[in-house]
Amino acid sequence: MDLLDIARGPALWFALAVFVLGTVWRLAGLLRLPRRPDLSPARAGAPSDLSAALRCILRGMWPRQAFVQSTRFVAINAYVFHVGLALVFFGYAPHIAFVRRVTGLGWPALPDIVMYLAAGATMASLLLALLSRLTDPVRMKISNAGDWLTWAIIFLPIFTGMAVLIEPSAAILAHDHPMYRGPLAVHLLSLELLLIWFPFGKLMHAFLFAFSRGATGVRFSHRGVDV
Repeated sequence: MDLLDIARGPALWFALAVFVLGTVWRLAGLLRLPRRPDLSPARAGAPSDLSAALRCILRGMWPRQAFVQSTRFVAINAYVFHVGLALVFFGYAPHIAFVRRVTGLGWPALPDIVMYLAAGATMASLLLALLSRLTDPVRMKISNAGDWLTWAIIFLPIFTGMAVLIEPSAAILAHDHPMYRGPLAVHLLSLELLLIWFPFGKLMHAFLFAFSRGATGVRFSHRGVDV
């Protein structure tokens, strides 16, 4: 058993178990937090709690007009990163084959050229985010070890994945066995590190943002505040 066998076997299942159990544990802990009863009547015309929560979640997808000028770069760069990462993970043929091997699920892949552009844009957005954090005095002041570690853990799978892009996806899938076992093992291990870190770091915002924005929308709309 070499490093790739470990990455594809026990390391992968351990990382998936930590990811699933850790995420469920965090969400269960959040949902079990005590809630203070709201003793005040809702303002006249206030929407339902569900409507207010959904509106606030969607409204938070873009900054308000008063802040667009100062936050445009951050907002656009965030969209480039998230869309690019989704395209790379869900659209690249070898990634789909990996998901099919683990779960039995599959779907059509996107053309390789789309994946190359998406991967390049995703890496560039990460580097720009790092540069912005390093050069902005406020962001630098509020950054902590968790922010730097999270950035590095996200960057590693993208960097190591681009390092093994040496053949078209069709040629990669045509091989009976991986041609470059060492680099592929490093790439897979970097993904597993991300899965392990996910429930305990700031990556958890992928789930928690809906709860926080939804709670804000319910609380503000109850008071008659336009969110």
